[in-house]
Amino acid sequence: MSAVVWWLVTVVMVTVHSASAGVVELNWEVEYKLRWPDCKEGIVIAINGEFPGPTIDATAGDTVIIHVTNKLSTEGVVIHWHGIRQNGTPWADGAAGVTQCPINPGETFTYNFMVDKAGTHFYHGHYGMQRSAGLYGMMIVRSPKETLQYDGEFNLLLSDWWHQGSHAQELYLSSRPMRWIGEPQSLLINGRGQFNCSLAAYFNKGGVKECKFKDNDECAPTILRVEPLKVYRLRIASTTALASLNLAVEGHQLEVVEADGNYVAPFTVNDIDMYSGETYSVLLRTHNPTPSRKYWISVGVRGRKPNTTQALTVLHYADAPEYEHLPYPPPVTPRWDDYDRSKTFSMKIFAAKGYPPPPEKSDEQLFLLNTQNLMDKYTKWAINNVSLSVPATPYIGTIRYGLKTLNYQKPPGKEIVQDYDITKPPVNPNTTKGNGIYNFQLGRVVDVILQNSNVLNGRGSEIHPWHLHGHDFWVLGYGEGKFRLGVDEKTYNLNNPPLRNTVPLYPYGWTALRFVTDNPGVWFFHCHIEPHLHMGMGVVLAEGVDQIAKMDIPNEVLGCGLTREFLMNRGRH
Repeated sequence: MSAVVWWLVTVVMVTVHSASAGVVELNWEVEYKLRWPDCKEGIVIAINGEFPGPTIDATAGDTVIIHVTNKLSTEGVVIHWHGIRQNGTPWADGAAGVTQCPINPGETFTYNFMVDKAGTHFYHGHYGMQRSAGLYGMMIVRSPKETLQYDGEFNLLLSDWWHQGSHAQELYLSSRPMRWIGEPQSLLINGRGQFNCSLAAYFNKGGVKECKFKDNDECAPTILRVEPLKVYRLRIASTTALASLNLAVEGHQLEVVEADGNYVAPFTVNDIDMYSGETYSVLLRTHNPTPSRKYWISVGVRGRKPNTTQALTVLHYADAPEYEHLPYPPPVTPRWDDYDRSKTFSMKIFAAKGYPPPPEKSDEQLFLLNTQNLMDKYTKWAINNVSLSVPATPYIGTIRYGLKTLNYQKPPGKEIVQDYDITKPPVNPNTTKGNGIYNFQLGRVVDVILQNSNVLNGRGSEIHPWHLHGHDFWVLGYGEGKFRLGVDEKTYNLNNPPLRNTVPLYPYGWTALRFVTDNPGVWFFHCHIEPHLHMGMGVVLAEGVDQIAKMDIPNEVLGCGLTREFLMNRGRH
């Protein structure tokens, strides 16, 4: 282990309450703009004219206040602060229909919350498929006592891009029969990619033309300029709508030191796999090339048969010629369906020494069977044979005011389906629509076993990255095939499992995680693949219902559905 990260083995990232905490206050206008993300004109959702949105830079313990004005003329908007736990402010989580009403066109809503934990995070739209339209940006929360030593840092926000707009995608996915949106046309690094040309075209024998840029072109890659014999921190976030990714830097190794805002026992790799919703920090050490030169940074598709070319940018050493071609081709992305390789990377991630281990036993188990189904000939994704349909009245408002429209007794089942064959298409392909939620008392230790299965037709099983709002959880383990109750629990890592907020569920396998219900609120738990969530792949958890009923929730959070009517009637009295 290198000296520069030796400190990690004894440092625990804790909640920060600082008397000197500051305030980060921003005014944002969200609107559609014409841009050229991949050298082809398209419509993006921009913030203050920027795509991706502006980077938020705060220090743990700061209060973040963001006044969001919706300038989309025909639709609502919300923003989710991915990785921020929202302790004490669950209504600021930014999940439409769960923690707030969408912000109406022309209206302004103020998000006000504390960033209590340092780390690499990001934000994104959480209404419809606005993340697919480009509503996202980085969010860096710094430690007030950062001990990690490095000479500079770069942010790499990774995303995928379609030339078909997000509204058309929603319509296609909701059609009968479903019309699949296909693979993305481009991958973007910091909102920049190349379609129908390649930075590395001179190595390509297929006739792909070489990209030619002017310095001010919107799709020109962001160059990472470095000095020799230095250490750089790369903060990487994946906000892809669909693609799983692999990132490599030609001629350099990467030392993984942080995952989802939590430090991990450092380990060195040649490349990293990333799933939608994950964030990492890696350390890159530059050497002293003679002569000085440039190196490729490549991002390619994993987990799905790729029909999208790599995204490329350049690590540019000082004094290297500006316009000279790179001497070698970019790194080759590992084979898309080499899942053993993907699992090997996931299983290298352990908590840094000093992090608390999980409780030894759980109080409750929640089994979530992931299936693809039909509902009146519409294709849906379902959990325990229920496809989630979020209601118009946000759950948090229904609970806060005791409205009788929410039935806690009708969530999807909790038990494992013993006779379900995960290796074959479902015998009964039909599913139902529901909006019931799982209700937990505070202070419970909950195990969640995510179980993957075969798709609706043919032979196949997809990767699903699952993201839990409002919490970090311990990843206890992964397994092949169907989870064996009473057997596979014995394989759990209870010594140093990593704390994450997003975790992959691999094809035909299971993933087990454990968390504590210590954050009163209503929390989304869902597949972070945008089309899958749109088609019903998620559940909702409620914690501390009695405390939610006493919360001082701002009225502007709840100005829709039945809560709007309730508040108006109450105001008349």
